Amino acid sequence: MDNKYTNLTYEGSLAILEINAPPANALSSACINELREVIAELDNNEDVFAVIITGHGRFFVAGADIKEFIPAMGNDQRGLEMAKAGQALCDEIESMRKPVIAAINGPALGGGLELAMGCHIRIASDEAILGLPELNLGLIPTFGGTQRLSRLTGVSTAVDLILSGKQLSAKEAVSYGIVKEVVSKDELMFRAGAIANSYIKNKSMQAISRTVQAIVKGNNETIDSGLKRERELFAELFLTHDAKEGVEAFSEKRSPNFKHS
Repeated sequence: MDNKYTNLTYEGSLAILEINAPPANALSSACINELREVIAELDNNEDVFAVIITGHGRFFVAGADIKEFIPAMGNDQRGLEMAKAGQALCDEIESMRKPVIAAINGPALGGGLELAMGCHIRIASDEAILGLPELNLGLIPTFGGTQRLSRLTGVSTAVDLILSGKQLSAKEAVSYGIVKEVVSKDELMFRAGAIANSYIKNKSMQAISRTVQAIVKGNNETIDSGLKRERELFAELFLTHDAKEGVEAFSEKRSPNFKHS
């Protein structure tokens, strides 16, 4: 695949996906399409156990590409297509079967914050700012922002943040539960890598992938449905090499030799 808007590098079983659409990493239709292709590729790559998404340069993602909105005004079908594509990208990130960490290196506004909220974990540089300013354009967040923000912060806080268009510092975002932690910009990628490796080191991808599925899918359904999925995924592991190996290793007081099968 000839990537025009993304840089993809690997550190062992960790993939680093850098959005590179200068000057501000805006999410144009073409950029969204490429990101969706890369996400699908990473999800299906059995050698990749975790993913970090970050931005190239000063921005994480400044938002959607507003230039594309201008010729679409008066065409609600075009608006619907834009919304569906942005939502699909964030849904596909959230639905990945491996942990995805957003390393927010700079401004994450509008679609940028929505993309970050599609990731499972968010850490931010102390230079980052976050917000959903769409109402200032006479629009609303539409890449999942009205839904994911309220799930992170509660309804009243989400209403306040979206209607006010307030831009949060990284530390404020932590206090609202949007971001896990804040580090200096120089430490950001190191810390993101350390978190990712803590999730996957000495663990089986058979268990990791099912854990992510159980949590993410369960968050969007009733507790009864979530518990049913949890027990079914648990039962599936009894057919894997790694669960047998893990239980035997525990019993024999040795480290397991997982084969991710």
